[in-house]
Amino acid sequence: MSRLLEKPNIAMSIKSTGSQLSSTAATTATGEGTAAAAASTDLEDEDGAHGAHQVTETPANTANTSPSPSPSPRVRTNIDQVVISLVSGAAAGALAKTVIAPLDRTKINFQIRKDVPFSFRASLRYLQHTYANEGVLALWRGNSATMARIVPYAAIQFTAHEQWRRILQVDKDGSNTKLRRFVAGSLAGITSQSLTYPLDLARARMAVTDRYTGYRTLRQVFAKIWVEEGPRTLYRGYWATVLGVIPYAGTSFFTYETLKREYHEMVGNNKPNTLVSLAFGAAAGAAGQTASYPLDIVRRRMQTMRVNEANNERCPTILETLSKIYREEGIKNGFYKGLSMNWLKGPIAVGISFSTYDLIKAWLRELSHLKRGRLED
Repeated sequence: MSRLLEKPNIAMSIKSTGSQLSSTAATTATGEGTAAAAASTDLEDEDGAHGAHQVTETPANTANTSPSPSPSPRVRTNIDQVVISLVSGAAAGALAKTVIAPLDRTKINFQIRKDVPFSFRASLRYLQHTYANEGVLALWRGNSATMARIVPYAAIQFTAHEQWRRILQVDKDGSNTKLRRFVAGSLAGITSQSLTYPLDLARARMAVTDRYTGYRTLRQVFAKIWVEEGPRTLYRGYWATVLGVIPYAGTSFFTYETLKREYHEMVGNNKPNTLVSLAFGAAAGAAGQTASYPLDIVRRRMQTMRVNEANNERCPTILETLSKIYREEGIKNGFYKGLSMNWLKGPIAVGISFSTYDLIKAWLRELSHLKRGRLED
């Protein structure tokens, strides 16, 4: 009986144990559910915070992709001034060289020939002979090479002069800086000559040959020189040119700027009329040509020595060329041969160049001011 009575206790114990296990499992499940809910809540909070962060960053990204600000008015004005100087210089140089092209060709032919003395009568005969045998356009032979050279040359020279004046602070605040005025002109000449020298050599080659025995086009000049004489020939005579351009450009710009300054002090007008500018430019051209003419002779001899049949001996250096000219032709008939022709064409060319540059520059500046005023309105 006692054993029978003990079985319910076992059952109760088992039931109690099962109840405890069920309670423990329920408790565990409840805890896990609470943890899962908490974790889920944490994840939602993190996602919400991350989403809020992304929303916050969106305007910043939009702000970073906004267009860059436009150039300041000062920078725009400086760019306009450079463009105006380039255009004015190119037009001035092209007009001046086209007017004197026949005289320039005549001068170069006498410069490189030692067998024919120069005179105005001889130069007129040369012009008549060229016209009779090759036509009127032959008087401008080589002018395409001249334009290919003079347009960038004059544009760079006048623009470089403006920049060198600003860098060296020439005549700033009414001061009279004569040496800086000369240096600015010389540096402008060196800058433009260095960048366009091969075109100057090509022009000289075309000027001293005819279309039947020489070069037909500017492209042919460069092709023949490159193949037959080598690329270094394109810069033959460069140092003689640089040594010559220092006194030429320096004296020309110095004389022109000084005369304009004196005119302003005497008359009170800092913008002389076209005739006065022509006169000032002519004086500047005559002074510059006289100061640099011997080196101009050396430059032309070195540039054209390959095509000059009368000069079989090579003179590869400046000193050798100078000594050869002095020994065989003397000072007057050698170093200053054709100078009178240069006194005729030089003042005309420089006068036209300087006056045209000032005129076109003033006109373009007025147009620029009018355009800027309309845009601001």
